[in-house]
Amino acid sequence: MCGIVAVIHADPSSDSAAADLHDALYLLQHRGQDACGIATCGTGGRIYQCKGNGLASKVFNDGERVAELPGFMGVGHLRYPTMGTASGSEAQPLFVNSPYGICISHNGNLLNSVPLRQFLDQEAHRHINTDSDSEILLNIFANELNDSGKARVNADDCFKSLERTYKKCEGSWACTAMIAGLGLMGFRDPYGIRPVVIGSRKVEGRTDYMIASESVALEFFGCRPEDIRDLLPGEAVIIVKGSEPQFRQVQPAASYTPDIFEYLYFARPDSIIDGISVENARFKMGEKLAATIKTELGPERLAQVDVVIPIPETSNTSARAVAKHLEKELITGFNRYIFRTFLMSSQRLRRSGVRRKLNAMSAEFRDKNVLLVDDSIVRGNTSLEICLMAREAGAKSIIFASASPPIRHSHIYGVDLAISDELIAYSKTPAEVATAIGADMVIYQTLPDLVAACAELSPRGRDCQFESGVFSGCYVTGVPDGYFEHLERIRSSLKTKAGTTPQDVAERKGGGNKRSKTPKAAGHTANGTTVDGDLSQAAARVQLEPDQSLVTPPSQDISLHNLND
Repeated sequence: MCGIVAVIHADPSSDSAAADLHDALYLLQHRGQDACGIATCGTGGRIYQCKGNGLASKVFNDGERVAELPGFMGVGHLRYPTMGTASGSEAQPLFVNSPYGICISHNGNLLNSVPLRQFLDQEAHRHINTDSDSEILLNIFANELNDSGKARVNADDCFKSLERTYKKCEGSWACTAMIAGLGLMGFRDPYGIRPVVIGSRKVEGRTDYMIASESVALEFFGCRPEDIRDLLPGEAVIIVKGSEPQFRQVQPAASYTPDIFEYLYFARPDSIIDGISVENARFKMGEKLAATIKTELGPERLAQVDVVIPIPETSNTSARAVAKHLEKELITGFNRYIFRTFLMSSQRLRRSGVRRKLNAMSAEFRDKNVLLVDDSIVRGNTSLEICLMAREAGAKSIIFASASPPIRHSHIYGVDLAISDELIAYSKTPAEVATAIGADMVIYQTLPDLVAACAELSPRGRDCQFESGVFSGCYVTGVPDGYFEHLERIRSSLKTKAGTTPQDVAERKGGGNKRSKTPKAAGHTANGTTVDGDLSQAAARVQLEPDQSLVTPPSQDISLHNLND
């Protein structure tokens, strides 16, 4: 999961494209917290770039460095690493000077990066300087564009080069690109997995354009809702400076299957993706989850639930719907979050991160049977800490409801949720998951209900489809032989390089010392219900060993063309 953005001003003498890009990065910061960057094009086609590891506020020194990036157009990126490493050398946008000077921002994953790397090395003779598949995608396109053999290229040359690029690449991508002196490009994979939208605004009678991952960035830019549209699967747009956008279907749509996790977790609630309001989709998820909760609990046990408490922030909307349809009080039991813990590099960091971002308010938990609502349960680290905090705050019993189905499979399209054996639902039943996280009961959304919650709001109709391979194990693109083994090697390597200790690796493989005792609620039967049918029970007492320091030496990698050193 990454955030991409591009801006082009109608006035070629403008030097403020970077300011608009910088604003957009703040609005899309939730899509990537590992690294970010901006590249702009100024007078004479010169590229200016500032990028590095960290949040936008850090990389751009709270906006002070934006002045170092003149130009009337540019691209920006927020990175959450899924392939390659977390070093600063892989912060985007990425740049190649030949041909023509091309910058790219990429959100997604290439499934055939290994053979593509071999092609670039042995046939195209292009050097790949990092482990990032984004650099491979950039060089594949650059190699195709170079075949034009022209001193200067036009929009038609770019479209034809993209057509050949699409024939070589497999996987997911939503990209913005900039060609020095020419203009901007945006393009989306033929399945429409990763989101990308384009919009326009009027400034003194002239039209500026923005391309971004989510509509919320375009609205802040000044685009009216009627001037915003999604790029379709397999579609590309090119905006030559001083001209209107040109759209072309560079490859026939293989399907129209946006990643359902965008609506469940990734995107901001005030965004609209492929015609579906994220906020409304999450409310629908809560309505359907409420129906499942009613069925699972039955009238007697449901009556014992005192309050519904959301886990901030993504589940707030779903929890509101659950409380409304169950006719239960909705209360704020935890303070709002600071950052996203699933994006953190190690399990111990995630556990301690939960305590930093959430604080249980005792008055809201004491002596109550609580129904906690979260967007998902991935590894179980966050859920475990949340249940511990709820019990420490005095909760009598905990039912943990997930707005998503059990996550049992890897995400292969740009989100490093976990390798398979880290997923808590991979080998556990809901009752076993409840025991592992210290809840009395876990209730999951069903996959048909999750899909229906989004499809019922789609302008494409109720029979529209979504990419949901993390739940079903069926991926819309298909998966090349050996890809999962390759993915696990890459992701394990990434975690080690990002600061994961050998002890963490040993724990993941089933060895080493456990750092926490698994909480087990008293009075459970094999199916996860209490012996006497009452939700009330004594709080589980769990002793956690102190976390050790995870301080690691800073990376010595430096990125070519990087001004932020």
